[in-house]
Parts: sequence; structure tokens; C-alpha cells
Amino acid sequence: MSEHFITDTLGKADTDFDISLRPGKFADFVGQPKVRERLELFVEAAKQRGEPLDHVLLSGPPGLGKTTLAYILADAMEVNIRVTSGPIIDKAGDLAGLLTNLEEGDILFIDEIHRLQRTVEEYLYSAMEDFVIDIVIDQGPNARSVRLNLPRFTLIGATTRSGLLTAPLRSRFGMTNRLDYYEAKDLKAIIQRSSRILNIDVDDPGATEVSARSRGTPRIANNLLRWVRDYAQVKADNRITAEIAQKALAMLDIDEHGLDEMDKRILQTIIHKFSGGPVGVNSLAVAVGEESGTIEEVYEPYLIQEGYLKRTPQGRVATDLCYERLGLKPGGSQGRLL
Repeated sequence: MSEHFITDTLGKADTDFDISLRPGKFADFVGQPKVRERLELFVEAAKQRGEPLDHVLLSGPPGLGKTTLAYILADAMEVNIRVTSGPIIDKAGDLAGLLTNLEEGDILFIDEIHRLQRTVEEYLYSAMEDFVIDIVIDQGPNARSVRLNLPRFTLIGATTRSGLLTAPLRSRFGMTNRLDYYEAKDLKAIIQRSSRILNIDVDDPGATEVSARSRGTPRIANNLLRWVRDYAQVKADNRITAEIAQKALAMLDIDEHGLDEMDKRILQTIIHKFSGGPVGVNSLAVAVGEESGTIEEVYEPYLIQEGYLKRTPQGRVATDLCYERLGLKPGGSQGRLL
């Protein structure tokens, strides 16, 4: 297989640590079995026909492997991949520059594709369907349209908020896959694989402890592993056990359920300041000192998935499990806000 040319217009968005742990093939990708099986079949069918892949949309919370799958698809198809992000593409000329530099079968990966400018998005329609793009040059009486023919390429879009995608753009993807939070056993396997790559001595209970606090997210699992490795290096002779993992993660205020300081602040604020809800996300954001978009995209999905919060038309409401985790009784004494 020839070396793949990778251009990352995000700059150094991924650290060397993240890249070193990223699986490069389907066989090394842990979790998301249904998505992996569909994509493997998708690739095999395209290769048998000798055609480029159809366009693929990957959605789901941050850190679940959308970018990793894009690189794996490029490797499986033996093609180049160019990586960019929706907010970076300001105008149609930027998009045209990316598309015209692609070769036959290449993959263009657009992260956070829901944040594309609407004027830029409209240029994608003809590029995805007919592999042409019409660029308007100059303005006023001198304006003229130039049609550029494009090679048959594959667009892979990734989004954390699929509901913000327009219907015309969504309908142009031949395959849509949603990635869900990982089970603890899959996260444990990821941690064990990462520890082998990084030459970290972690026993089975230690890997279990880290995986249980990783919020169902491989990126968080690897970041926690890196922190626990540092702790063990300084205080535990470079060996990670369950006890060492507990002590290391306690320093980060991450409890046994994977809730961190901001998670608890959000839950406590809903209970203590808003009587358990309902409360709108904007009011909640002001109360905890965080952006509403960050709450919706980073914290809320996991809290809802795990049953700590529920979203109603009137706002966010704390569940009975939320009270239980905080040691409180619904409608009873709510203690003191930490």
C-alpha cells in the first residue's frame, strides 16, 4: 500500500499523543460494532466495483472516533485524505481550493460540518451530486460564472449536532452513521491497547477503574490514562493499580461514576438554585458560568444518557438518580451547594 498523503488544515489540532493512539485499521478499532460492520461492507462493495466511496456522514458526541473512522476509511480505500473544519471554510473560494486539489477517489473530511456558512454549503450540493462547482468571479456587470469539473471524491462529514444540518445537505450523504457512548468493557480494551502502545504497566483492576470514569468516551479514557500514568510515575513506581487510579482521578475531582467538577456543579445548580427544574439552558449557563453551547454539546449528552437529567419543553429537570448520586432526597432536604 502506498503512503497516504494527509493534509490537516486544522494545524496541530491533534497532539502527538492522540495520533499515536489512533487505530489505523478496522481490525484495531474497538467498539461501535454495527457502525464498523456497515462501513467495512461499504468499503468492500466500493472496492469490488472499482468506485470511490459514496459520501458518509458521521454524527455523535465529541471524542467517540469520527475523525479516526475517516482516517481508517482512507486507509481501507488506499486513497489520500484532506482534513478541514466547517468554521475554517469562510467562502466558496476556500472550498473550491480544497476540492480542485483532490485526486480521483480522495476523501475530504469536514469536521463540525454543521458550522459551514450557508453560502458555502450551497456550493457543496453540486459538488457532491454532479462533481462540478460553479464559482462566481467579480461583481456587478463584470460578474461571470466559471464551472470547474471535479474528480469523483468522497465527502466525509462529522458533526456533534446533526439536528443543525440542513435537509438538503443531509440528503446528499449516501450513508449516515451515529456513534454512541462506549460500554465499559470496550473502554477497558481501549485503555489496555493504549497502555501497551505507551509501555505503561497497568493491571486489570486499574484499567477497569479508569474505564469506569471515562464517560463512555475513548478520548477521555486516553486523557485520563495519561494523567494516571503521570501520577504513577511520581508516586507509585510507574505501576497503575485500582488504588493508584482512584487516588489519581480523585485529584481531578472525578468520582467513581465519571462525574467531574462541572457535571456536579450543573446538577447541584439545578437542584439548589432552580428547585430541581425545569430551567432553561441559557439560565443554567449563566448560573454555572459556562457557555450554553458547551453545556449542550459537552456536558448535557452524557448527563441525559446516564439518566441524571431529562430535557422537557419547559427546560432541564433533575431526575431521581441525580438526587441519589448527590446524596439528596427529591423534595426533601437539599443540603448545601458545594
